[in-house]
Amino acid sequence: MTVYLRSLETAVPPTVLIQSEARDVFAAQPGLSRLGARLVATCFDGAAIDTRYTAVDELTTRSTAADPQFFDAATGMLLSPGTKARNDVFAVEASKLFIEAAEKAVDACAGIAREDITHLVTVSCTGFFNPGPDYKIVRGLGLKPSVRRYHLGFMGCYAAFPALRAAASFCEADPDAVVLVVCAELCSLHVRTSNDPDTIMGSALFADGAAAAVVTARDVPDAPALMTLDHFETVLTPVGEEAMAWNIGDAGFEMVLGTYVPHIIDEHIVGALEPLLARDPSLAGAAYGDIRHWAIHPGGRSILDKVEARLGLSKEQLRPARETLRNYGNMSSATVLFVLRHILDLPADPGADDGDGRGERICSMAFGPGLTVETALFTKVTGAREDSPRALKPAAAASAASALA
Repeated sequence: MTVYLRSLETAVPPTVLIQSEARDVFAAQPGLSRLGARLVATCFDGAAIDTRYTAVDELTTRSTAADPQFFDAATGMLLSPGTKARNDVFAVEASKLFIEAAEKAVDACAGIAREDITHLVTVSCTGFFNPGPDYKIVRGLGLKPSVRRYHLGFMGCYAAFPALRAAASFCEADPDAVVLVVCAELCSLHVRTSNDPDTIMGSALFADGAAAAVVTARDVPDAPALMTLDHFETVLTPVGEEAMAWNIGDAGFEMVLGTYVPHIIDEHIVGALEPLLARDPSLAGAAYGDIRHWAIHPGGRSILDKVEARLGLSKEQLRPARETLRNYGNMSSATVLFVLRHILDLPADPGADDGDGRGERICSMAFGPGLTVETALFTKVTGAREDSPRALKPAAAASAASALA
């Protein structure tokens, strides 16, 4: 049975974070050591990010909030709200992004009505509340109250793959199933000033965003498939448990992102790909570069550098990941779906396929705590979409509301 992804849409909050302004604000915080100040400059300038987005609208330098919790624009000081205060913002603002992305995905899927949705899978690692985002989407979109709801929480940057894998399994078990998958992350809720290198790196990389997809095995003539979901695999590297983690602290969630992570990926990426590529005989013996598209989660510039070099990929094959990082930052689980959307929007080579007559192959990877490597093979079966407005194009970002972080 072939399972199809029939829509994929993205959403970002309205406040734009300009990387150079963020660097200057973080570098000016009291309590930074000389080493900390140097790390801020190095991490922010070396992140290969121009713009990011945040759901915390008071992070703008033009904020007039009477009682700021995160940033005092009058003094330029970053504040340190407790975990409850941060999570309260998540409950309100994440609900908006979950609903917006879900609405866009369903509305973009001609031939699928809201009452057709049978399953809902939501994903987030940046906050908790209950009734949760799955409930909010059902109510917000007017879905049937009998929709089967599942939430994947606190898995990290790779969680879109377990969500899509679950969606494919539901469709294989019930050919009439229509699954809505929605990832939304508010990473910026947890930024803080610190001399700790991991915290500084997190503040330089992470951002907010959401993505949603409709997955089904149904024949839907009015909604041509974007791609097929072919195979998924999970691998745990033999080292790295202490190198990447996501913990709950008293002043928000705390990222552990060790500098050795790119080296772990460099050493183990080939082994992580082996079980995935073995699932498809047409790829036996093929060079990695022969696979047309690579949707790599841009956990950071150095990770992309290692992947490109180790697998012998071209600059063009890494462009979707690098441009996603440059324009949006690392939005945890939603990010790889932004990369896939970028690939789906690329012009098709008329009549071209990757040797099996099915379409253009996509190999995708995401990394997270553990160290966990999630991989997937997809097939792009349509060309560029003419009516796909970006959530906010980079050119628009420069003229949008200026922000600090």
